Amino acid sequence: MEISQRAAGPHFPEPAEHELGDFTATPELLRLVPLALIIGVLSAGVSLLLLDMIGFVTNLAYYHRISVRLVSPGASTLGVVAVAIPVLGGLAVGLMARFGSEQIRGHGIPEAMERILINGSKVQPRLAILKPVSSAISIGTGGPFGAEGPIILTGGAIGSIMGQHFRLTAAQRRALLVAGAAAGMSAVFGTPVAAALFGVELLAFEFKPRSMVLIALASATADGLRMVMAVHGLVSPQPLFPVPGHPPISGVALLGAAAIGLAAGLAAWLLTQAVYRAEDAFKKVGERLHWMWWPMIGGLVIGLGGLIDPQALGVGYGTIHAQLLGKLGIAALLTLLAVKLIIWSVGLGSGTSGGILAPVLMMGACLGGILGHVLPGASPGTWALVGLAAALGGVMRSPFTAIVFAFELTHDQNSLLALLVAATVAHLVSVLILKRSILTEKVARRGFHVMREYAVDPLEAAFVRDVMETDLYTTQPSTRLSDLHGSLPEGSAERRQRLYPVLGADDELVAVLPWSSVLAGRASATREVRDVMIRPTAVAYPDEVLRSVADRMAALGLGAVPVVSRANAGDLEGIITQFNLLQARERLLQEERHAERVLTLRRARPASERAWSGYATWRGR
Repeated sequence: MEISQRAAGPHFPEPAEHELGDFTATPELLRLVPLALIIGVLSAGVSLLLLDMIGFVTNLAYYHRISVRLVSPGASTLGVVAVAIPVLGGLAVGLMARFGSEQIRGHGIPEAMERILINGSKVQPRLAILKPVSSAISIGTGGPFGAEGPIILTGGAIGSIMGQHFRLTAAQRRALLVAGAAAGMSAVFGTPVAAALFGVELLAFEFKPRSMVLIALASATADGLRMVMAVHGLVSPQPLFPVPGHPPISGVALLGAAAIGLAAGLAAWLLTQAVYRAEDAFKKVGERLHWMWWPMIGGLVIGLGGLIDPQALGVGYGTIHAQLLGKLGIAALLTLLAVKLIIWSVGLGSGTSGGILAPVLMMGACLGGILGHVLPGASPGTWALVGLAAALGGVMRSPFTAIVFAFELTHDQNSLLALLVAATVAHLVSVLILKRSILTEKVARRGFHVMREYAVDPLEAAFVRDVMETDLYTTQPSTRLSDLHGSLPEGSAERRQRLYPVLGADDELVAVLPWSSVLAGRASATREVRDVMIRPTAVAYPDEVLRSVADRMAALGLGAVPVVSRANAGDLEGIITQFNLLQARERLLQEERHAERVLTLRRARPASERAWSGYATWRGR
């Protein structure tokens, strides 16, 4: 029996050491690029349509007129009657969720993450219709939510639906889903770089060209379409929140940015607790009342909060802009922060449809503006911008997205250094005091864990030759199984070996013998190794990285494979097992956990001490 060079199978390429590259992208990626561009156009169109739908519902409900212009419910003159509007909106959303799709409940981003994690990035087509419609009703009737969550889920649904019409892997569908989500965010906010970062940092669960390229191209396409629409007067060509120029924040003033970051990190804990405490409270209510009616209760709280501070209702882009311009005093900011926090957390906890991004921006700007009235070095409006980015970095755990997002919303480059400090400090505080973010908490409550840290796989950094076993017990085809079993002492290293290479007359590998076959034939006095030995299902090469071998073993269900020479498949080099693969992980743990002091400081002796030491040495001769 001869072992073939192709034993590893045609579906498992084994690149030699000199052929390894930095990335794993293949030309297959090119055929997905046109899909990403189409998804960018479609997601942009649907996202801008959603804003028009929100404007339509708001105008109809609060001003009794037909218009798609995005306006604030807070300017309505309906008085106490306006309390009923969010209640009716909650009823409509509850009915749509009950009889349409329960997946429209929630703030969008965790639902998109769930589709990626557990459903192979497959989204039901009806969700692409029900989610934007329900969100338009919820936000348009005064819901204190953002449009970005529903836009992200809707854009993701478009990307997923497009991908489902082609023969693609789950990883490819995931990239298209996230591309659609990023395109929707880019179209609404005019923030293509931040949208691409958002997709990579939060939704893709990887940083690879196969996803990053598609996400970035879809996001750029959506913003390009938005710029074309701006030329024709359909949208504003200005950033969403233009602010006046100011001197750079630097020097001692950066301590103020750090203080805002610290406060925002603590606020991230408060916001997360408020939302999920409200959700837990509604679950207790659910013991007597069906969840379909919960959004009505949330709508009542929203309506009452609107009587206290109407600026807390709706998407609130105008209010955020006013905060960044420094037009709100401390009292107004404190009231807005308290009311927004209560109605937003209760509304989300009730299971209605709406996003968290705009509310987090507003509450972060409130926090920065309040502290900005006592911090030196910049105006309250500028500190409000710093607070906006810090809150986003703390709540969403995406600091780079927060920094770039704040910059693209305002084009305020003089605040970049302060944004970096504040978002980083907020992120640090948040990850230390919160196990999970407001987004991953919902996923975790459904039984799934999301790891947000990205690092180089230790299996990609080690070779087979580094961990393979070379001290092996081998056998020959003519050996009797009973003799082989008897020659392996109980508890010996040879007995623990679970795969025995079978060598021919020229000491070339001809087959392998599993330990299970030895046990099965040990009672026979006549059966030989040749009767039960098998051809290797796969082999490994010394200059392969461990990742390719691990993938091969996992796909074929193997616990050990022989290692052979790449030049001659009959030359046995060793064996690699599942336990050997763990040695790469063990090395990484050693690097992370073993602390040592490499360099030490030696005390410099005074000149007089050195002279006396030399004299004593001379006298001792």
